[in-house]
Amino acid sequence: MSGGRLLPWTGAEGKPCYLITDGTGYLSRVADTVESVQLGMAGDLLGHAADLMADERATSAQLRFMLARMREALTDVLRIVESRDTRRPALVDAD
Repeated sequence: MSGGRLLPWTGAEGKPCYLITDGTGYLSRVADTVESVQLGMAGDLLGHAADLMADERATSAQLRFMLARMREALTDVLRIVESRDTRRPALVDAD
């Protein structure tokens, strides 16, 4: 792998973090766990968003809060997709 694995978190000033690895070490497992948690939280957030949007009494502040969380979740999901896409040839070769 030439550029390393894009990790599911950022470093100082929001800069991307990379891990040079064969995919079997401790930090790779931590990154896998973080990705799993992030994807689960994004799924849960979709359910909350549906409930909030169905509530005619929802305030603009509640909707803005939800939108901010949705933006964060989408940012995480896109980072995971980018990371997995860059690792795809290595993952396919392993099969």
